[in-house]
Amino acid sequence: MVEFKGVSYTYPTGQHALNRVNLKIDDGEFAFVVGANGAGKSTLIKLILREITATEGDVIVNGFDLSKIKQRKIPKLRRTIGVVFQDFRLIPNLTVYDNVAFALRVIDAPTRYIRTRVPYVISLVGLTNKAKSYPNDLSGGEQQRVALARALVNDPQLIIADEPTGNVDPARSFEIVDLLKAINACGTTVMMVTHQHELVKYFGGRIININSGTIAFDEVIGGADESQQL
Repeated sequence: MVEFKGVSYTYPTGQHALNRVNLKIDDGEFAFVVGANGAGKSTLIKLILREITATEGDVIVNGFDLSKIKQRKIPKLRRTIGVVFQDFRLIPNLTVYDNVAFALRVIDAPTRYIRTRVPYVISLVGLTNKAKSYPNDLSGGEQQRVALARALVNDPQLIIADEPTGNVDPARSFEIVDLLKAINACGTTVMMVTHQHELVKYFGGRIININSGTIAFDEVIGGADESQQL
């Protein structure tokens, strides 16, 4: 669960990024977060990851109170969150398998677990036949699938997808969201930040619009894919 209670954040420069935000995303939800550049979306993510601390108010993520969390417990918080970035952030000299395994190796996961978990997660994103390939040999959509597998491998409670379709072609964008929806259907909470309104309109669901540091809109809307299924 992600909960913001009266959260404000002001950067050291004096820029007010968030203003008295109240927001709750329950376990198992899928929420799109939209808004213009500078609206406060990135600040929202930084607060959830405890990269910054709220100037005012309380942030609670997966049972951790981020205004009171001790520094030594922040890595434990972050292991409950998987993050997918727009620019993939894959390690170019590692194979698909090793890019995904890296997320487990840095937390000293047992080798036996890595050998079973990594192929399973790679299969979930449809890249079993690319496990020995390197990032530069993959399309943009495939690279984003690797990034998604890496975010999934720790079995996080929450996935934050930060503009995950920004560097892939339109057809692949729908595939990425389909994958995120499938992951969500298995019980993982998903928060997807996007500028691509056509995706939001197509898939529908909960839409959170941030404007000038405040929640301007927070509603559930129907999507075009639902109407096509009727």
